This record gives sequence, structure tokens and C-alpha cells, in this order.
Amino acid sequence: MKIIDITDRFAHSQSFSDQITHDMLITQRKVVLKFEDLNEIELSTMQTLLAAFDTPIQTTENWIQVVLPLAAFQFFIAKVEQKITTDSATQQLHEIYEQHAVYWNYGNTHRDLIQSPLIYGILNITPDSFYDGGAYVKPQIIKSHVAHMVATGVDVIELGGQTTRPGYTEISAKEELKRILPAIDWIHKNYPKISLAVDTYKYEVMADLVKNGHVAIINDVHGFTDDPRKLTLLAPTNIGLLTMHSSREVEYDNLTQEMQNFFTQNLSQLTAAGIGRERIALDPGIGYAKVADGYQDYAMMRNIDQFNQFNRPTMIAISRKGFGAKLFGLKKENRLAVTLIAETYMYLHGGNILRVHDITETKQLVKMINTINNGYWFK
Repeated sequence: MKIIDITDRFAHSQSFSDQITHDMLITQRKVVLKFEDLNEIELSTMQTLLAAFDTPIQTTENWIQVVLPLAAFQFFIAKVEQKITTDSATQQLHEIYEQHAVYWNYGNTHRDLIQSPLIYGILNITPDSFYDGGAYVKPQIIKSHVAHMVATGVDVIELGGQTTRPGYTEISAKEELKRILPAIDWIHKNYPKISLAVDTYKYEVMADLVKNGHVAIINDVHGFTDDPRKLTLLAPTNIGLLTMHSSREVEYDNLTQEMQNFFTQNLSQLTAAGIGRERIALDPGIGYAKVADGYQDYAMMRNIDQFNQFNRPTMIAISRKGFGAKLFGLKKENRLAVTLIAETYMYLHGGNILRVHDITETKQLVKMINTINNGYWFK
């Protein structure tokens, strides 16, 4: 049996229908496979197996062509191992999956975010962050909250010492480090397996974090390109870069195209500086539009699948944000339900880093959606 990935063939066609097909495959994260040189038993077995995946299938006397969602690909491989029982078939499928998988390297972690999205918990040690400002300032409260985050299954804890909410007041790098370093040291000591991130745009803060080996991820609302020292600093490290698009200073004629242009240029700048593409994740920057909590934010929620073309992890960072107030008049403490609804939409369309305040509920969201995505029926 020979298995061929023909997904990219549609990209090079001049046919409009083929171009539409390719766009759908990329945005929906699906692959087209062709199974050739099948014997009679393999053909019959594969037809029966693929029929259960509720997907378009084309069959001739000795080959089968099929479309499969990447989210169910590993489940499909497991079924092939059961039904076909040939090492060659499963090896070919694993190699094809590797070409489409979305990995993120941060710190010492190499993670497949298609199979295992990242639950990325927020810990703002600030007096003025929009949702939890002032809530986590005292050391004992910070420690208690971290313990709760770990117990409920957080993958990454992101510390913030400088808010970037609309109209924020900038503090010094010294003050920012003063806020976050004690918590970082305590988490390292007590929860050494938890990956730490820091949300900062200041070079001086990044330099201290790199020097002392504090973190696995740095999240920069300026996309790391506002100060050339940042890329020189970060290139020789293994730190993951979460690079954000922001349009607070500009208004767009074509939002999606301009965002795609930004990430194309940003990725080019980062990789040209020696930063491996696999270390980079994207944040569309919802909440960072020129008009805070305006309708551009909803367009950014809707168009998240337009960034699947970059084959990089994409962050969903909408937890408790102002759209809950704008649309429904909800206070920040009552915005969990609308946050989960919006996150579900974005997760289904390609977002696979969920930056959240509410770990338990987000874990439930991911488990429920993943269970449905692999809810194929076999006797």
C-alpha cells in the first residue's frame, strides 16, 4: 500500500474550484490522501474504515482518495493500526501527519498543539489590569492562586507586571521585575514542571529573564520588532516567542489582508534574526484595535482560521474582555459564559493556545470539543 498526501496539489492549479478547495483545506486544517496499490482485502477494509469518518471518498478498483480533518488524524492512524496491521501504512501516515502538525518549541518543551492545545493561565501581579488588577498582589494570595491553577491542570502560567489595557500607565522595568520575580522564583521552587511565561514588551525585562533563565515563553504586544536588541537577545535561547499583532495606532481598509501581511513580515523578521519558526506562536491581538472593544474585535474572532496558512500556533486571548459588556452589559465577573462561547468558536477554527483566567472551565471546553471531534462510531 502506498499513501500519498495530495493536499498541496490544489495550490498550484489555475482552476478556481481547485483554489477554493485548497483554501478550505488550509483554513479548516484538512488533508487529502490517496491510497494506491491496494489489494482486494486492503481496498475493502479501507472503504469500510473510511466510511465511518463521514468524509468525502472517491474509489476505483485499486485506489481510494479521501479528505480527513487533522484533528482526527491520530485517531484514524490508530484505527488503521487495528484494521490493516501493516507497519508500512502507519509509518507513512505518521510521516504525513508530521508535515501538517502544529508544533511549538518553548523552553525544553516540544508540543503538538493539534492533539494537545495549551491551557495558558493568566497571573497578573498588577494593581490595574482590566479583570484581575489588584487581586494578586499579596504573596500568600499569589501562592494560593498558583496552587489552584496547577491543581486544575494549567500548562503554562503567564506572569504580567505591566498591564497593556487601553489607556495604561507605563511603569519602569525595575518596578515590573520587582513585581514578578518573587513569584517566578517561588513557582520554580515549588512547581518546577510548570512552564512559565512573562507578558512584557520591555527589553530590560527580557534581558533579566534571559540572563537568569527564568522563563520558557515571552509574550510581546509589540511583536519583538520595535527594538532590534530583542531579537539579538532572544535568538540564541530556546525561549518561545508569542508575537502579537496590534492596530491601536492604525485603522485598516482590509483587516484580514493587513493582518496576514503583518504576520508574514513579522515571521520573516524573526526568522531572519535566527529564531526558528517552530519557536514562534501568533496572537491576533483581539482587544488591541484602534477602537477598544469595537467591531474590529469580532472580525478578529471570526477570521482566526485565516492564519492557519502560517502553520503556527495561534492564541485565543479574549478571557473576560469588554465584548461581554458591549454586547450584553455584563460586569467582568459575569463574563465567563460569553467568553467560553467565543473561545469555542475560535478553538474550532484553529486557535490552539487558550489564554484564560478560568482553568477548570477551559479544560472542560477543550475535552468536550476534542471528544466530539473524535466522536466516530465503530462497532
